[in-house]
Amino acid sequence: MKLTEETFRLVANTIRCLCADMVEKAKSGHPGAPMGMADLASVLWLKHLNVDPKDPEWAGRDRLVFSGGHASSLVYALFHLSGMGGLKMEELMEFRQWGSRCAGHPERGVTPGVEVTTGPLGQGIAMAVGLALAAKKKGVQNRTWVFCGDGDLEEGISHEAASLAGALKLDNLTLIYDSNHITIEGDTALAMADDAKKRFESYGWKVFEVDGHDPAAIDRVLSRAKKVAGQPSIIIASTHIGCGAPTKHDTADCHGAPLGADELAATKKALGFDPEKSFYVPEEVYSVFKFRTTQQHRFAKKTAKPAEETAPAPTRKDLLKALPAFDPAKPVATRAACGTVMNALAPVFTGLVGGSADLAPSNKTYLKGLGDVGPGSYEGRNIHFGIRELAMTAIVNGITAFGQGLRGYGATFFVFSDYCKPAIRLAALMELPSIFVFSHDSYCVGEDGPTHEPVEQLASLRSMPNVRTWRPADANETAYAWVEMLMRTDGPSCILTTRQNLPILEGVTPDGVAKGGYVVYQAGRQDSETILFIATGSEVSICIEAAKRLAAEGRGVRVASFPCIERFYLETTPEYRCEVMPQEMKRRVIVEAGVRYGLDRFRLDFRTTAFVTLDHFGASAPYQTLSTKFGFTPENVYNVAKTIV
Repeated sequence: MKLTEETFRLVANTIRCLCADMVEKAKSGHPGAPMGMADLASVLWLKHLNVDPKDPEWAGRDRLVFSGGHASSLVYALFHLSGMGGLKMEELMEFRQWGSRCAGHPERGVTPGVEVTTGPLGQGIAMAVGLALAAKKKGVQNRTWVFCGDGDLEEGISHEAASLAGALKLDNLTLIYDSNHITIEGDTALAMADDAKKRFESYGWKVFEVDGHDPAAIDRVLSRAKKVAGQPSIIIASTHIGCGAPTKHDTADCHGAPLGADELAATKKALGFDPEKSFYVPEEVYSVFKFRTTQQHRFAKKTAKPAEETAPAPTRKDLLKALPAFDPAKPVATRAACGTVMNALAPVFTGLVGGSADLAPSNKTYLKGLGDVGPGSYEGRNIHFGIRELAMTAIVNGITAFGQGLRGYGATFFVFSDYCKPAIRLAALMELPSIFVFSHDSYCVGEDGPTHEPVEQLASLRSMPNVRTWRPADANETAYAWVEMLMRTDGPSCILTTRQNLPILEGVTPDGVAKGGYVVYQAGRQDSETILFIATGSEVSICIEAAKRLAAEGRGVRVASFPCIERFYLETTPEYRCEVMPQEMKRRVIVEAGVRYGLDRFRLDFRTTAFVTLDHFGASAPYQTLSTKFGFTPENVYNVAKTIV
């Protein structure tokens, strides 16, 4: 079947009408960008994209990322026409409605063929860098394509991600930039004066320019982009937002609202379609997509280089067996223990790959002897992300989303987790098991002062659905937490580690850590008069010292360590939770070096519960001084406990 310019015009106009119909029926959405990108999408899908709609998970497929997720109707139109995931016309008619696979923004796991969940602008570009890097690491001969727009390039994450992609020479990555010069408020000239060509050339990218409505020119430039070696490429496509709409094209009016009945009818008439017909697809268009699905796509699948075999995932037993032993007599910072554990587990969990935002010597996340990823060299397992937390976290998601046994991790100081949260949230939405290591987890950063001392960050992470946040109390809890993070497959995990040394605790068990909370120390009678200390991380050892002092006075005490509060509350039984924290133990001291917010869940009675928390910013001083000033000492915790006796 020969694809003529007339054929491409018909396909593109069909997509325009479908997208406009979806938005109109839903009474919400963004018709302008899909209508403007219809020509680009038609040529890419029908002539250059190597996918198999009958097998959306084919390992050798090209990855197509829609970074401008608001243009989701374009995704669903392409998927329906090609048969991707069996998306029916009835589902397009339920665009943005309850239970529909045609969500407002593309969602991984909801619609087959959607590689990553996009919506927050720029995140898709960064995740695509991760997908492209993962393909290089696995030796998959594919290409990662990205549809992006003006908004994606305005977001700062696009700079971080594009800069790193250029430095790494990811020549299997191509951005198709829908440059229509319109955002919600109007012309991009209101707030944007960049020269995209010069910008990407400075990153080391190959830059192409094309008329985004000329099928022949689009075909030629896509062919040229696929031949670029040694650098990623970007195609700057000049387009008209709302292309085909007689009065609303090139205006912000069609960016984020339905065209309206009159404009939609006029659009269909201008494009040669019957204004009285909705969700109409000419048989010729279905035939074109069917032919390409059975010919080009299947041919590409048969001739592609087979993907590398993925080693079976290690079991929990395998991981526990590989853990290092720590000398009980030698205190160690959990950041150092974290590095020791990672290096012990990396040979067993061979898909673990990642790095730090220029902080590996400090947060101890370098995998020794396993090589570095560098420009044109992708065999190593250590990635130098540079000072780019925002992009790093999203790139890690892209690596993990690629699959084939890869598990991405990224690391930085805990206070900088604020740069990471948009991507952590998307990992949680996608149920991606990405791992994030945050060192320097409290005011014990010390002399660097309040700008580097996290206070509210812990409560913020815990408030995010489907995130598991680990704050280990010593080296052994750190080791067991790593086992749990690597075993998790349905969402992201974060681990927080200390700058200061912590004692090795007695009573730490892998089963207790796996449950997220357990009794690490107790003495004396365990009844309604017992004082129950509840703590996480570095404060557990402080509570044990205070409890021992009370026990020496004849008081019954119990210390419960909670390395992962979410695991404890969401993944254990009520019976177990009552076993750790009996209801009759109302006298409770809750200790954590962060804001109190979220910790009231541990309180039974205001009159018999005391808190030692940090509900203000830190200060510049040695951490020992700050501990005394802020009350995080065994003596102060003991005194606070005495107030509820």
